[in-house]
Amino acid sequence: MTSTVLVSTWNAGLFVFSDSAAQQELPGRLVTALAPDGQGGVLAIVDRRSLRHRAPSGIWTTLATAETDLSCCVGVGDIIYLGTDDPSLLRLTAVGAIEPLPGFQAVPGRDHWYAGSAIIDGKRVGPPLGVRSITATADGAVLLANVHVGGIPRSSDGGATWQPTIAIDSDIHDVCAHPTLPNVVAAAAAIGLCTSTDGGVTWEIEQRGLHALHCSAVAFAGDDVLVSASEGPFAPKGAIYRRSVDDCGPLVPVAGGLPTWLAGKVDTHCIAAAGSAVAVVDWRGHLYVSADRGRTWSHRADGFAAPNGVLIL
Repeated sequence: MTSTVLVSTWNAGLFVFSDSAAQQELPGRLVTALAPDGQGGVLAIVDRRSLRHRAPSGIWTTLATAETDLSCCVGVGDIIYLGTDDPSLLRLTAVGAIEPLPGFQAVPGRDHWYAGSAIIDGKRVGPPLGVRSITATADGAVLLANVHVGGIPRSSDGGATWQPTIAIDSDIHDVCAHPTLPNVVAAAAAIGLCTSTDGGVTWEIEQRGLHALHCSAVAFAGDDVLVSASEGPFAPKGAIYRRSVDDCGPLVPVAGGLPTWLAGKVDTHCIAAAGSAVAVVDWRGHLYVSADRGRTWSHRADGFAAPNGVLIL
């Protein structure tokens, strides 16, 4: 393994895997929403309200502290955008202050958004109505925010104004822009894989080849899109599928050493790719890595305490 792989968790901090060692950072802390800073470092949300930066050397600094719970982040040039569980969108200013993006509160159809939840053993469980993931197209011209459950609002003016793009009931769990093709975007939804070739203005839904339609995570590995699928949010097993971005055929299961069935679903943010490296962490904390864009895989580690994301540097 030549890439550094980071795995964030709900209650055990961050695990960092490199060729030389595996180490734990920020033990006992809640670390979420890992995102590259574009310069070899990492952005992360720690203990829900702290936006922190990890330098390539491994040194952590606090960039800002929010007054509400943060859920995701993305860096676009020198600007950092933040999603919250309200749901709202924020932006980090040049002086380190966090300011709201009021245009996000005026998205047409916002009054129809709702929290995704289910009744399990007589109790309502599930994530809050919030911005679950956020991405920017390769040229930085378009922002796409995945609201759960509220579709994928889209902004082409730096977050000043937003427009809805996909049906709210598509139940989107993850949205990801292609790293080099500015018009190519994909999203994992409860209705299958959603893809766009016009920067998220319109979407097509692919269900062929999936064993189940509940998709939770999505990433681009070179010219392929990878997506996770399971029978539901609490399913005991899940699988990863792939398809070329230029292909119109059905999705096919990922093989090459990756188990046919993973231990539970692969959740939002739990597939990552960078260059030829790919990483997947499942619900039970099994980490798999690939150095050839997901053609062959090796089992890297086990037993993470409640993983919630993976990132490759």
